[in-house]
Amino acid sequence: MEISIVSPVFRAETIIDNLVERIVSSVTKLTDSYEIILVEDCGPDNSWKKIQENCKKYTQVQGIKLSRNYGQQHAIQAGLDASTGKYVITMDCDLQDQPEEIEKLLSKSKEGYEIVVASRKNRKDDIFKKLLSRVFYSTLGYLTETKQDRTVANFVCYQRKVVIAMAEVKDHNRYYPMLQQLVGFNYAKVEIEHAEREDGSSSYSFGKRLRLAMDTILTFSDKPLRLTVKFGILLSFLSICAALTMVVLYIFSDVKVEGWASLALLISFFSGIIISVLGMVGLYVGRTFESVKQRPTYIIHETIK
Repeated sequence: MEISIVSPVFRAETIIDNLVERIVSSVTKLTDSYEIILVEDCGPDNSWKKIQENCKKYTQVQGIKLSRNYGQQHAIQAGLDASTGKYVITMDCDLQDQPEEIEKLLSKSKEGYEIVVASRKNRKDDIFKKLLSRVFYSTLGYLTETKQDRTVANFVCYQRKVVIAMAEVKDHNRYYPMLQQLVGFNYAKVEIEHAEREDGSSSYSFGKRLRLAMDTILTFSDKPLRLTVKFGILLSFLSICAALTMVVLYIFSDVKVEGWASLALLISFFSGIIISVLGMVGLYVGRTFESVKQRPTYIIHETIK
């Protein structure tokens, strides 16, 4: 198989027919050896029925229905695991990622880049979503100590070796921009036009974005724990400075230092020590916890070809 196209599907009943038609039209110009894998993430509409109809219409289309709503990243993983192509392209189903741009990514990958991501210019999103995106990527970049590009998303071309390498990473969180940096390989960007959403609104609510950010930070970074340790040390240092100040005032001035002040200093000092120790222990517990979890990232309810 030359090319696999993987698209996670959620609440896209009205889009699927157009999505498949445009992918078929674009990819058949490049090769006859391709497959389209649509992963239905247990949405509330009739997306699975539409996928079944397209599987009957096109021999290249196959559908995967997950047992429950696992989220977009896990749906992508299910599609990657099912793919067989030498080149695997992931893209959203809302047609803001345009199938006609697949050729650009594939052409760049054939130049020797194992990972080629689409950089969206002139993003067709509302102001709130753009602001939310800026905050998300800035925070994520700071706490994971990585460079994050808010112009890239899930429209990516992977060579087979990258798909295999990412599958070997057993972290439950599957945030692909971070996984791409983790596995390495030659990386390139291709500018594409970002289209208007075909229909409906994004299923990524503020709450979902917040959970994704928290999961990603806790999976790929221990910086929050290190910041906790530093905060504890700072509290202890400030307590010592305050204690020394009170001792000096007591000896060299007429200022009367009440007993409650000493008690407050002791509580503050030991609180800082406790926070530091807990943070340090948390570093090790967090790493151990991540390594021993053996939960599946997704469960398949049904497949169709």
